[in-house]
Amino acid sequence: MTNQNLLLLSSSRVGDTPYLSHALDMIKDHLGEVTELLFIPYAGVTINYDEYTQMVQSALNDKNIKVVGIHSHADPVNAIKNAQAIAVGGGNTFRLLHQLYENKLIDAIQDRVSHGMPYIGWSAGSNVAGATIRTTNDMPIIEPPSFNALKLVNFQINPHYTDYTPPGHNGETREQRLQEFMVLNPTTEIVGIVEGTALKMTGETITLIGGKAGYLFLDGKKTEIEDGYELTAIN
Repeated sequence: MTNQNLLLLSSSRVGDTPYLSHALDMIKDHLGEVTELLFIPYAGVTINYDEYTQMVQSALNDKNIKVVGIHSHADPVNAIKNAQAIAVGGGNTFRLLHQLYENKLIDAIQDRVSHGMPYIGWSAGSNVAGATIRTTNDMPIIEPPSFNALKLVNFQINPHYTDYTPPGHNGETREQRLQEFMVLNPTTEIVGIVEGTALKMTGETITLIGGKAGYLFLDGKKTEIEDGYELTAIN
């Protein structure tokens, strides 16, 4: 896939900022002349799909973008085929991937994205753009048919990345879990993106944006990558 147009956000918020407010300019720039966004709310579990779609619509009102939930379409595959652009929201990654398989959307999304349709994801929606969801932060509350995801990029993604350890915390840290992954998958790249940042892919070029560093994990090593770093070489 070389004609891809991806915006993979780490998160929907940064600190206490309003929903998607930090990403509005990135989203508008990414969509260009697109005026309607097909939203996939499947990662939502404790929020219903109508409420989730309305939350995204409210965030994008000032950018004059109409948001339509895929659940309002009788034929979700056809909705993907006719979409100007799609956005996939955050929540539980296992539920999201399960529903993508359930609604037979994997191939449809891959096909449209490969032909240049803009894709926006945040949190779980970014996670499923990777090769698999094996580096998600979420609890497996439902079992999808496979951990294989959309494979829009060839590496693993870890959204909300942080190396912070709360005082007195005795469970595994994010760092330890990614180290475990690397022990069993030493040649598989993982990109950790911190809140407020994103990966933007245009054609064959993948760039870290958002003004903060990210991290590349490979073969047991963690390497800091600067804002503006191009990840093309690992895709």
